[in-house]
Amino acid sequence: MQQSLIIRRLGVTEFEAISLAMQTFTAARTGSTPDEVWLTEHPPIYTLGLNRKNVRQPARDDIAVINTDRGGKITYHGPGQVVIYVLLDLTRRKLNIRSLVSLLENTVIELLADYGVSATSQKEAPGVYVQLKDTQIAKIASLGLRIKNNCCYHGLSLNVEMDLTPFEAIDPCGYAGLKVMQTKDLGIMANTQTLGELLVQKLTAKLEGTS
Repeated sequence: MQQSLIIRRLGVTEFEAISLAMQTFTAARTGSTPDEVWLTEHPPIYTLGLNRKNVRQPARDDIAVINTDRGGKITYHGPGQVVIYVLLDLTRRKLNIRSLVSLLENTVIELLADYGVSATSQKEAPGVYVQLKDTQIAKIASLGLRIKNNCCYHGLSLNVEMDLTPFEAIDPCGYAGLKVMQTKDLGIMANTQTLGELLVQKLTAKLEGTS
């Protein structure tokens, strides 16, 4: 039986408030609670996941750092970045954490392919990467998830048309020297709203196929 999937387009939201909302939603959900996908964008913020060992703190103090309960290390969110949170019952969707990560990565990879951009995932470093001309790779989308009672929250972020300099003050996702890229610099002129909607459409289609 196909389960309903609710899409919420939240506009710009504060990261701390949305994190609390995801925790509250997940704690209160039952077996009959519909899964949800939240599309949003955040003001500038560094977020530090549960893997905090040996994380270098930002080399600037004008952007706050917030501890969060997702997996992973440190990343940056800001205007011009698509953020999609997935609040899913993994048992219902017949997903485990690895298949969910692959589903999210492939959603971004397929979107970029529609614009003629080749992108890949890496088994040991979740996210989506593009190859630069000098053979260096750059990260264009990040993933971070939290699982409780086999239900997940948090999700993915795709860099579209943002100020990337805050990434230079951290080791993105814990990797020193990792270059960060965005769709605008790859010749994709679609804005944040357009790419956000397209990502939601692709993701929805994939999730409906799992129920």
